Amino acid sequence: MRDLAASVATLLKARNARIATAESCTGGWVSELLTRIPGSSSWFDSGYVTYSNESKQRMLGVTNEAIVQKGAVSETVVVQMAEGALQKTGVDITVAISGIAGPDGGGEDKPVGTVWFAWAIKDQPTVSCLSFFSGDRQSIREQAVEQALQGVLAYLNDKPR
Repeated sequence: MRDLAASVATLLKARNARIATAESCTGGWVSELLTRIPGSSSWFDSGYVTYSNESKQRMLGVTNEAIVQKGAVSETVVVQMAEGALQKTGVDITVAISGIAGPDGGGEDKPVGTVWFAWAIKDQPTVSCLSFFSGDRQSIREQAVEQALQGVLAYLNDKPR
């Protein structure tokens, strides 16, 4: 994962772009990996760890309606997280993650390992995806961090130089 974070850092610097994160189930892990890199203050803006529903609403502007109707682990909520972080920070790209890492909390509709991602990009439509990971809590969180960073890389590789 360190190599993946380093690749993100290299491309952010090359594109003169800045990033912010909005994390729930990963608990700030993406931010930690990125800020571990020397010089990250030139391209890393901020990281929101919004584990509770209340913090998602208070810090990122997620609507109560979205949480009640769709649940915290949903496309609607993760898109609102990513777009809220983008709006509040003014960066070029944000990544948001909300999921069920377990071992508890899963159900028939949303089993443990269900993770939603969204990438909000300045002046472009927000992109989201749903993944189902297997393994224990640590493994699910690790896989989510990797996918979040891979999504950032995909955007940066497509962005005009």
